[in-house]
Amino acid sequence: MRVRGLSKRFGDLTAVDNVDLQVPKRAVYGFLGPNGSGKSTTIRMLCGLLTPSAGSIEVLGLQIPEQSEALRLRIGYMTQKFSLFEDLSVRENLEFLAAVQGLSRSRARQRIDELIAQYHFQDRQKQLAGTMSGGQKQRLALAGAVIHQPELLFLDEPTSAVDPESRRDFWEKLFELADAGTTLLVSTHYMDEAERCHRLAILDRGALVADGTPAQLSHALQGRTLQVAAGQPRQVHDLLKQVDGVISVAQIGNALRVLTSDDPQVQARVSAALDDAGLQAQVQLTEPNLEDVFVAATRGQSRPRQQEPAR
Repeated sequence: MRVRGLSKRFGDLTAVDNVDLQVPKRAVYGFLGPNGSGKSTTIRMLCGLLTPSAGSIEVLGLQIPEQSEALRLRIGYMTQKFSLFEDLSVRENLEFLAAVQGLSRSRARQRIDELIAQYHFQDRQKQLAGTMSGGQKQRLALAGAVIHQPELLFLDEPTSAVDPESRRDFWEKLFELADAGTTLLVSTHYMDEAERCHRLAILDRGALVADGTPAQLSHALQGRTLQVAAGQPRQVHDLLKQVDGVISVAQIGNALRVLTSDDPQVQARVSAALDDAGLQAQVQLTEPNLEDVFVAATRGQSRPRQQEPAR
């Protein structure tokens, strides 16, 4: 997938602003960003569901949106909201989707049997989808999205309504798909999910503000994250938020995690502020993580925050 200069405007609102992306084959590519950052709008354009205001899109060698109809049979799409029929059984939902995708009866029966086994629905084939748990619904939705064995799978915040164990199991299925040759583009706001991706793009207010592997993005913040151990963490928290060059302060237990600008003097200013206030604390550098990357990429932008159109 190659995207150049992609933009989408809705009247005076710029939902996506001049985005460049390149997604390699067989990769799990993550889309990370706050609500209203442009993730869903971008995915809809990549699928051919929305026409861009500007820019070019090439997906699986096809020009989008001009060749969107040809693309439809080669991709899968799964949204954060369960979109199957709750008054149909597990098997009936899969039979319906197989028909929509044009599978022959024999191929549909074979493929459904494969998915029933792969996604552990053997004892739930006749269960109505509406009576299943959140995690089970998401597994069924994923099975439906890949029933035609798409080359490319789009997942728009697919695990937002499921518990941590179900999310972990769901991601195991995603990596099985990637190992089998499917390329996946996954939008998420969970940092633990972002860490699983082969590569990440971070969007903020419609603009691409970071792009790279999780390790590359974290390494770029070396020397900018501090751990402050203090006996009075709330007082220290409030003080450090006022220090010039401090971007964010987050309390984790009795310690504070501090993200700074790239000014090498910030650590000295932090220590001096603590000494001047008579607050006892230990300050040391610590390894940056993806939450630090996210905050550094999205904090302090001058553009007004914009909201994506209602789904």
